[in-house]
Amino acid sequence: MTSSGPKAFAGVDIPSDDIITNCMHCGLCLPTCPTFQLTGLEKSSPRGRIQLIKAVAEGKLGLTEGFVEEMNFCLDCQACETACPAGVRYGSLVEAARAQIFIQGAESWTSRRLKRFLLGWVFADQSRLKILAILLRWYQRSGLAWFVQKSGFLNLISRRLAATQGLAPQIRLEFSSETLAEVLPAYGERRFRVGMLTGCIMDVAYSDVNLATVELLRQHGCDVVTPRGQACCGSLTAHNGDMDAARAMAKNLLDAFSGQQVDHIVLNSAGCGAFMKEYGHLFAEDPQRKENAAALSAKCLDLTQFLARHGYRPTTTPKGASHGRALRVTYHDACHLAHTQRVTVEPRTLLAMIPGIEFVELPEASWCCGSAGIYNVVRYDDAHHILERKLNNIMSIKPDVIVTGNPGCMLQIEHGLRQEGLNIRIVHTAAFLHEACQI
Repeated sequence: MTSSGPKAFAGVDIPSDDIITNCMHCGLCLPTCPTFQLTGLEKSSPRGRIQLIKAVAEGKLGLTEGFVEEMNFCLDCQACETACPAGVRYGSLVEAARAQIFIQGAESWTSRRLKRFLLGWVFADQSRLKILAILLRWYQRSGLAWFVQKSGFLNLISRRLAATQGLAPQIRLEFSSETLAEVLPAYGERRFRVGMLTGCIMDVAYSDVNLATVELLRQHGCDVVTPRGQACCGSLTAHNGDMDAARAMAKNLLDAFSGQQVDHIVLNSAGCGAFMKEYGHLFAEDPQRKENAAALSAKCLDLTQFLARHGYRPTTTPKGASHGRALRVTYHDACHLAHTQRVTVEPRTLLAMIPGIEFVELPEASWCCGSAGIYNVVRYDDAHHILERKLNNIMSIKPDVIVTGNPGCMLQIEHGLRQEGLNIRIVHTAAFLHEACQI
């Protein structure tokens, strides 16, 4: 008789021995796993990592250097969950493992301090993030960034540091949280009252996307509420193992939206949407917040879900079209939108409604681009190898425009396009849909 193994690891159910045995015979996850495709090693596959997690949970393996390496090597793209016929919650397992690694201090001192500083301290307070963003903006706009890049100075310090400089987002002159009124009325008849997350990186680096999102919602009959006091939703911090800091950020966001009478909370960042839809689970053991958290999660919709459900009215072709030829547009599925939220049809449905474009499907559209939160910064070489496959697929169809719904994907793919010298525009879904509604 087969034993069932431990019931849970850090609050997450471990697959039974029978399911793990079936996984070993199945292998449907293997072709979908970017790290397994890179190495061909079983330990770098979803089923291999599940066995490692099970061994740690049973006390047969400690939090060794090799275990830590494999958990961090994983992109947590969750493509394996989409492929898994047994419905194994792999993403929850690997994030539980990272949480244990963080709690036990099993990572290097440098890695732990960097995560605590950036993800646990800077991102926890939007005012601190804005100060850092203002400094980065000065560095970018003063000409110093150009000089440092051209001089090759950073290569003398660190090749990785020099490479990752190109991944830094361009900080906007104005932040969306400072330009948007707390409540903006619908244009014409009001149909809904919706909440909007300004976010952290979206606020300082993609404020134009936030503004486009708000305008798009107003054009489609929504009063838009952007509560004051917002900061990071906690997704980046949670994915990297610091669940206490992530929960504190989530509490702040719950408080910000508390008392706001909204029909939906509309989100324009795949990672934020995926995490906020899990707030009900995150606070399931908190008697003070579990009801509010579950209610907030139930109201969360990606922008494309909202528009596909309640109507979208494009009127014109977005910029970039040439005379006599339709604008050639493709779509990249952000992992946490496609695999975690299972939102794939809605963006394509909306794009197909836009006049004057030729939509062409991107081969392996849901294959991870290698961004994965801060993965492309801390594991630049691995992320770049994964990005190469995405770039090859893009070049095979030669689009004019790539549309996607996550800031990390935009940064990563734009970085790759720039390195390859490809003149292809990459634009956020919200901005592209808004362009099609401007008269």
